[in-house]
Amino acid sequence: MKRVAILGSTGSIGVSTLDVIEAFADRFDVVALAAGGNVERLAAQIVRHRPELVAVRDAAVAGTLAGRLDGTTRIVHGPQGLIEVAAHPDADLVVSGLVGALGLRPTWAAVEAGRVVALANKEALVVAGEHMTRLAERSGARILPVDSEHNALHQCLVGERPATVRHLWLTASGGPFRGYNAERLSRVSRAEALDHPTWKMGPKITIDSATLMNKGLEVIEAHWLFGVPPSRIRVVVHPQSIVHSMVEFVDGSFKAQLGITDMRHPIQYAMSWPERWETRLRPFDPIAAGRLDFEAPDRERFPCLGLAFDAVAAGGAATAVLNAANEVAVGAFLDERIGFVDIPAIIRGALDRHAGDPADGLDALLAADRAARTTAGTILDQGARR
Repeated sequence: MKRVAILGSTGSIGVSTLDVIEAFADRFDVVALAAGGNVERLAAQIVRHRPELVAVRDAAVAGTLAGRLDGTTRIVHGPQGLIEVAAHPDADLVVSGLVGALGLRPTWAAVEAGRVVALANKEALVVAGEHMTRLAERSGARILPVDSEHNALHQCLVGERPATVRHLWLTASGGPFRGYNAERLSRVSRAEALDHPTWKMGPKITIDSATLMNKGLEVIEAHWLFGVPPSRIRVVVHPQSIVHSMVEFVDGSFKAQLGITDMRHPIQYAMSWPERWETRLRPFDPIAAGRLDFEAPDRERFPCLGLAFDAVAAGGAATAVLNAANEVAVGAFLDERIGFVDIPAIIRGALDRHAGDPADGLDALLAADRAARTTAGTILDQGARR
C-alpha cells in the first residue's frame, strides 16, 4: 500500500492521478490533497478518498469547503498549507501537479523530506534544477518524471550507462499552429490556441505547447533530470504524438517509447515504479496508428524554443526569469490583453533586463522570479498590443 499526497488534485494531472488510484484502490491510500479554489470538485474528492489533510488557496475557500464536509478532514490554506501537504509525514509518494512557479516551494519541501516525487510541475526544475537535484542527493528523495516526454526518456534509459548516450530526443506535437506563417500567427485567437490537436491539458500548458515554450522548458528539465548537457538534447516535431521521446546511443541505435496520448499512462508508470502494472486503459495499436512523421521545429516562427536554449546556456537565474516572464505573458494572452506573437517578445525583454541575476540559493531564485514578473508587467503596460 503506497500512501499518496497530491499537489494540484483538481487540475488535469490531479484528476488523472486519482483515476489511476481508483483503478488500483487496493494499492494506494490518499493521505493529503492540495488544490486551489474548485470547492465542488475538491469536496467530491475528499468524500471519495477521505484524506487526513487538505490544503486550499486561502481562508475564504477553506471556510466554504469546511461547510461542505463532516469535519473529519483537517483543512489548511495558503503557501504554508501546500508545504504541509507536500511534507506530510505519512506520505510515501508525492505527486506534484501544480502549474507554474507556485509548485516550487512545496516540491522543494517534498524533496527535502526525502519522498518519492512524481513530478509533473516542470517549473520546479526549470527554476531551481541545480539546487533541487542536489537537495535530492542529500535527502535521498527520488524524482520520477510524469511529463510524457521525460517519462519516456526514463523508460528508455533504464539499464543503460550514461556514457553510451549520444542525444536525448524530445518529441513535440507542433501544437495547433504547425505550418502557420508569421502573418497568420499574428491573428490567432485564444480559442484557437487552446484547441490542441492531440493532448487534453490545462490552459497554461496548452498555450506553452502552441508557442513551443513547453518544449523549451522540457529541454531544461531533461538537462537536470538526466544530467545531459543541453547541446545533446534535440527537439523534433512529431504531429501524431505517438513517439513520446527517444534516446540515441553512441552506436547509432535509437530507443523510443510509444503509446496513446493519455497522461494516465506516465502517471501510472511513475506511481508503480519500479514495478510495471497491467493497465486498464485501451492499448496502443501500431497498425491503426499508421504513419509516423518527424520534422525540424521552426525556431524563427516559434522563437520561445530558442529563448529556452539561450536561458539555460546563460546560467544563473536566467531560466527562472524565462519561466516567470512566460507565465506573465501567457496569462496576459489568456486574458486577451496581448496577441500570440507578443508572448516571446515579452520574454525576450525580461531576459535582456535581468541577464546576470544571481542564483546562489532558493531565495535568490525566487527574488529573480519576482523581479522578472514585475519587468514583464512593465513591458505589457508600456505597449504590448491587444
